[in-house]
Amino acid sequence: MDRKSHLLRGIPVMASLNIKKTVDFYQTKLGFDRIGYLDENYAVIGRDNFALHFWQCNNKMIPENTSCYVDVKDIDTLYEELLAFNVIHPNGKLEDKPYGMREFAILDNDGNLIKFGQELEEVPS
Repeated sequence: MDRKSHLLRGIPVMASLNIKKTVDFYQTKLGFDRIGYLDENYAVIGRDNFALHFWQCNNKMIPENTSCYVDVKDIDTLYEELLAFNVIHPNGKLEDKPYGMREFAILDNDGNLIKFGQELEEVPS
């Protein structure tokens, strides 16, 4: 069966324990500069060509067990930018992975894990 291309992009929908505090964290520490929607139960925020949605959650176990992956360019510069805000996951330092990605990870104020990755030009052997 021949399939047509329909999927355009993914937008993660993450849990927030406090929408206002989460939006503030993403604005001040991660450089998100667009708010598409905001109320006490839901938020849509963005940076560059990337958007995130957040829903109000009262169970901290949900964000602490949630993650998303973001493809980026110029990962070294982004890493240096976020390093200054002390948000890098202790086990998520910038490194080249054997599966062909250069990546690092952060934890947000609710415990959501976000990995940022850039494809390596050459896969390590």
